[in-house]
Amino acid sequence: MTRLISEVVAVLALSALAGLGLVGAGDTASAAEMGKDNPANWPIYNRTLDGTRFSPLKEITAANVQNLQVAWIAQTGDITLGLQETPLVIDGVVYSIAANDRVQAFDGETGQEIWHYFPKLNDVVNEIFFTPISRGLAFGDGRIYLGTTDGRGIALDAKTGNEFWAVQIVDPRKCAGCNFTSPPVVADNVIVYGQTGGDMADQGKIFAVDAATGNSRWAFETLKDDPKSWGGDSRKYGGGGAWQTGAYDPSTRTVFYGTGNAAPDYEDGTVRPGDNKWTSSVVALNVETGTLKWGFQEVPHDNWDYDSATGQFTFVERGGKRFLVHYNKGGFVYVYDPDSGEIQNVWRMNKNIDWVESIDPKTGEMKGVKTPQFGVTNHTCPWLVGSWESPSYSPITGLLYQNVVEACNSFEMQKVQPEKVPLNGLYHGGVPTAENPPNGKAYGHLDARDPISGEVKWELKFDQPMYSSLMTTAGGLLFAGDLKGNALAYDAATGKQLWSFNTGSGIKGGPVTYEAGGHQYILYPSGIGGLGLGLVAQLWPELANYPAASTLIAFRLK
Repeated sequence: MTRLISEVVAVLALSALAGLGLVGAGDTASAAEMGKDNPANWPIYNRTLDGTRFSPLKEITAANVQNLQVAWIAQTGDITLGLQETPLVIDGVVYSIAANDRVQAFDGETGQEIWHYFPKLNDVVNEIFFTPISRGLAFGDGRIYLGTTDGRGIALDAKTGNEFWAVQIVDPRKCAGCNFTSPPVVADNVIVYGQTGGDMADQGKIFAVDAATGNSRWAFETLKDDPKSWGGDSRKYGGGGAWQTGAYDPSTRTVFYGTGNAAPDYEDGTVRPGDNKWTSSVVALNVETGTLKWGFQEVPHDNWDYDSATGQFTFVERGGKRFLVHYNKGGFVYVYDPDSGEIQNVWRMNKNIDWVESIDPKTGEMKGVKTPQFGVTNHTCPWLVGSWESPSYSPITGLLYQNVVEACNSFEMQKVQPEKVPLNGLYHGGVPTAENPPNGKAYGHLDARDPISGEVKWELKFDQPMYSSLMTTAGGLLFAGDLKGNALAYDAATGKQLWSFNTGSGIKGGPVTYEAGGHQYILYPSGIGGLGLGLVAQLWPELANYPAASTLIAFRLK
């Protein structure tokens, strides 16, 4: 109880961006108030606003990582669909969210629970499709923020777990089952939520509420109100939810989100004529008004379920210039100027790509796009269940680390009436089946690449893909986790495996590191599950027999 939230870090670690040029002159007062980034903490989903998932802690190194041992274990008490979060750690307190939005605070040295908050969820969660998982929490101004599977935004006192406010942002029964399954973005005095679903007969939106009160500030409609973009009444049911967490740049006061695919996922151009903006896009929004600063549609008229919502954002500085790096589920990485949205490069991450012949690296223009057809079995690569979690970038090695899945899909399109899709169904337009690539078995690989050029430094191949988020440290290490339950550490420079520990259940969330009591800890969420894994089992059926769990396991040196 001695290391609870200090006021020094009460509004996140925004000044962590100062060293990267991401805090401008207009933010100097708030930056001074917050102080410098505290290396001991992991205060937001990707640790710092630059999205690198890099920690400056270096007590644990390539030379001693093999000496890690279990420091403590904590059970969340609900194993439904496993544990998909990235925990937060502030001043020695671990904040965790498990299935059904169960929030707990633990002592970072012992794992002893300090408080818990188990919300009473509306019965609608038993009727809708996307439930009951959560990918994480947000922190700011002494509060823990979450979005719930019954469509609410909630703020808790970080010291006690008491509720500050709870507001109904969306009504799942009125929005085809939409809700919130990822952490919101704390952006100065507003909290920004992206709703679930590109596969739903609804209109995707991004919402902002007042950080102190929960009162509505603005809502951005993903689906552009333009009949040229959405022919007929297709906009009414066009999908486009922003279901992963976004990013915030305080220097320009801009919120970035990747948006989901258009609905129905599969069609031939007759169901939703037009380019379907702003689905499968990156959008940059004014934090005060929610108006669009710039947007780029990575997959115009997405016919393949190639979301932009899945790729997390990474800011990289190179030669005095900033870049925004974003991975699209269609297999390409887009490199932007974060201020203007101008394309700096597009490079290929996946090896198996056949839905498009090429993408112009200077303009992002697609060439040779396949169009699916009714009455036949359509085949496409890559697979729609790509890597949904976060990469990591190490400023020490200058490399971006990313999990990649090499598999393909087949599907037959179906005509679906959107108004007849049930709450527990999807407006999909077809049922996808996982397939092996044309020239071999499906597999996964972990790549270390230059984030701007895409040049490969090293690559590791696996029989099964990994679905964990990644983490790098100043100790020269890269941490990951696999579906068999192995917590893994690699030499970030070479890819050599240096340590492993089987946690007992598959790892789908994100490892973090923090300091408590003068020692560095590595913390893993362990617990296999989630919607995507039901599809993964089509190619790797052994997953269906892997043990379930929802466990936090902390390690430190002997």
